[in-house]
Amino acid sequence: MSQEQPRRPSGQQAAGGGGGGGEQGAVRYGDVFPAVSGGLAEKPIAPQDAATMQSAENLVFGQTLRGRPAAAMQSAATTNERMGVVGHDQATDATAVQGVTVSETRVPGGRIVTEFVAGQAVGQYLARDDDATAGGGAGAGAGGAAPGRRVAAAAGVSDNRKVTIGEALEATALAAGDEPVERSDAAAIQAAEARATGLDANVPGGLAAQAQSAAAANAWAARDVDKTTLGDVLANATAQLVADKPVEIPDALRVAGAENRNKGDGTARPGGVAASMAAAARLNRDEAVWDQ
Repeated sequence: MSQEQPRRPSGQQAAGGGGGGGEQGAVRYGDVFPAVSGGLAEKPIAPQDAATMQSAENLVFGQTLRGRPAAAMQSAATTNERMGVVGHDQATDATAVQGVTVSETRVPGGRIVTEFVAGQAVGQYLARDDDATAGGGAGAGAGGAAPGRRVAAAAGVSDNRKVTIGEALEATALAAGDEPVERSDAAAIQAAEARATGLDANVPGGLAAQAQSAAAANAWAARDVDKTTLGDVLANATAQLVADKPVEIPDALRVAGAENRNKGDGTARPGGVAASMAAAARLNRDEAVWDQ
């Protein structure tokens, strides 16, 4: 299950994108969030941007999370306001139009959270949710797993609380579901499917085969609207895998290597397959430590 809370700044003014003298030394999105690119990276963080992200976090979690995007944006916006770069009621123009989103993907043992500003991921992290693990995990109910999900098994011991590869792929569909499938995504999905099934070859009609076909077709598509997205391929990943297993660190490393090798700049997609696998591996590791 996921919760998404798109929000738009309430301020009537928008901070323009021009790099005028008044913005000299301003704290910009690119300074705080290295993964942000394009015009947004050059925008000074404005007070209403931070207020909107705080509101979104409050709606999902009931509070602003320490050390997360809302807190970082608030600190940057305060600095910019003191410098006179932005006014108290200002919002960045891109944020005023596109808003912010906090996506919460429930998984056994916790939540994978991705936060977006103007459509770009500015943070993905794990939030432990002890209530979700009470009584062996809320599973198909509050835990958010799909009904009939496979019980992952490691060394012959079933464990409903650990995040499986299928669930990590479904988290990608929620975090980056609108992104067109690229060659690097297909490579990561292929690696993930192989780790889940233990098979060296693609499963006919499986996730890897679908992703490779989508990436090839997308390369020739003239319009973005005609491209197959990650959400199209991964929305029901758990049900499409012929076998599944809890995500472990070697699984995440193998997937990250596949994604990075096939990416032009050698970096993983924010909220993508490698990022979701890494988050799941950390959650499973922390769960194992918690149980000891």
